[in-house]
Amino acid sequence: MKDEPAEAELILHDALRLAYKSDNKKAVTYTYDLMANLAFIRGQLENAEKLFKATMSYLLGGGVQQEDNAIIEISLKLATIYAAQNRQELALAGYEFCISTLEEKIEREKELSEDTLSVEEKANTHLLLGMCLDTYARYLLFSKQPSQAQRMYEKALQISEEILGERHPQTIVLLSDLATTLDAQGRSDEAWVHAQRASDLARQVEHPELHVLLSNLAAVLMHRERYAQAEEIYQEALKRAKLKRDEVSVQRIREELAGLSRKRRPLS
Repeated sequence: MKDEPAEAELILHDALRLAYKSDNKKAVTYTYDLMANLAFIRGQLENAEKLFKATMSYLLGGGVQQEDNAIIEISLKLATIYAAQNRQELALAGYEFCISTLEEKIEREKELSEDTLSVEEKANTHLLLGMCLDTYARYLLFSKQPSQAQRMYEKALQISEEILGERHPQTIVLLSDLATTLDAQGRSDEAWVHAQRASDLARQVEHPELHVLLSNLAAVLMHRERYAQAEEIYQEALKRAKLKRDEVSVQRIREELAGLSRKRRPLS
């Protein structure tokens, strides 16, 4: 699925035929889910939507409840597909369904003993809520609603810190994303505190996305008119992005450096 998607699709179609032939409903559902994820990764959004809906239908038909984490995960992916297709009402309804369902579920399960529901199961539900909040926040930020995105990121960050710890890679990314939402609101001083903290932690744990986090920090510095510092951080981010062979980041950082150069150029 990672390197040879076309071959993966052929194999999954063979698997689906075998699952139907043996009347193995669990195998059918599992294979549909894999096919949906593959289509999603390949950007085949219409096909992914149909496959995710088929997977959900099989799960619900097999007795899985609507509040089950598996249903929520699929609903989140469908909401993301709708957002990418500019089907805003469906996207918004999907994100809100995921978040409200999980929040109600967590509240109901709060008092359950470990014999009824394990600590790991409770943690997984909390982390899924964090993922939904994170995804919704990105949608809100893209939709030019930074203050609403900020609230979602703050909730997601709190969950990640409590469950995974402040040095976990996901927590660090959320901290940096929160900085971006503050920066988008013109609150660059607050944004710098979070972005600097995220970069410091990323260096300590050798975060795989350090170049992205440094780029976010440089953007905040540029908005604070700390142009020399911003250029220094951008150059480091560019070097690291090249080492990672992240061409998308390389291009974006070069564009940011060009914009920074224009800002520093004295008016004639």
